[in-house]
Parts: sequence; C-alpha cells; structure tokens
Amino acid sequence: MGKNQHVVPRGKDWAVKGAGNEKYTAITSTQSEAINIAREIARNQRSELVIHNREGQIRAKDSYGNDSNPPHDQN
Repeated sequence: MGKNQHVVPRGKDWAVKGAGNEKYTAITSTQSEAINIAREIARNQRSELVIHNREGQIRAKDSYGNDSNPPHDQN
C-alpha cells in the first residue's frame, strides 16, 4: 500500500502532498483539481485520500486500498 494522499490548502491555492513527503506532488488553483489528482494517485497506490478544508481540518476521506474496517452488508 502506498502513501496516503492529502489535499491541503497552500495560500490561495490547493496542494497534493503524500503523507510524510516534504515536497508537494502538485499545486492547483482549485480544490477540485487537487482532489482529482490526489484521487488518481491514491487509486494507483491503493492508499487513502484525505481532503482538508481551508482551516486544515479533515473534511472527508476515501479509501482505495485494503480497508481494515470495511462496511458490513445490511442485507
């Protein structure tokens, strides 16, 4: 499993950053663009996408890897 991909605010822009990386993978002008880039990386690496809001708080997560706590069927 690869590194989790974070979408974080960077001034007026948005950035994609792999967990533990010092450098940004990509910098975009919109959060939507950053999410699309990070989602593709997370899918390829079978990791998690973590989306932060302007204040830096986590607002959403998507898992594309082996989920240690998968949802249970309600059937």
